[in-house]
Amino acid sequence: MANRGPSYGLSREVQEKIEQKYDPELESRLVDWIIVQCGENIEQPPPGRQHFQKWLMDGTLLCKLINSLHPRGKEPIPKISESKMAFKQMEQISQFLKAAEIYGVRTTDIFQTVDLWEGKDMAAVQRTLMALGSEAVTRDDGCYRGDPSWFHRKAQKNRRGFSEEQLRQGQNVIGLQMGSNKGASQSGMTGYGMPRQII
Repeated sequence: MANRGPSYGLSREVQEKIEQKYDPELESRLVDWIIVQCGENIEQPPPGRQHFQKWLMDGTLLCKLINSLHPRGKEPIPKISESKMAFKQMEQISQFLKAAEIYGVRTTDIFQTVDLWEGKDMAAVQRTLMALGSEAVTRDDGCYRGDPSWFHRKAQKNRRGFSEEQLRQGQNVIGLQMGSNKGASQSGMTGYGMPRQII
């Protein structure tokens, strides 16, 4: 964590709004999933944003998590370092983020390295992990471990194919959205600019 003093004014308000987005219930679900998914003797952190941040901060758990979502021999991060050096840990977080994007997590759902490293926006970290879990559940390729109800399934493509004849028939139909002019007339209409006669 960065060694900074307290913030005041607008920056404090912004930080408080960011901190309000953090969900403690979601934290416990994500911790459970990471422990089950990695399948090792991983110690569960005490509840709380700071503990969750410290637990993930070195990047090793994140790298193990993304590797566990791939078949053996096809892991995106071949070497996971347990170094205590800050730049190595930040590099591992970056590797996780690149692998998550390749896996299918949208760029808009991916947090920045400093969001986790400095604890600036742990809600963004939760969002990324949720998106990763959703992608894993949706893929249903046998690599996901855990309760499938922890994450929502993404909508799948449902392509439809129409023959040329069906497309031609559709051109002759006037859809209800286009309206109808049956029974329409101009009776009772007055010309533009003329006052309406009220009797």
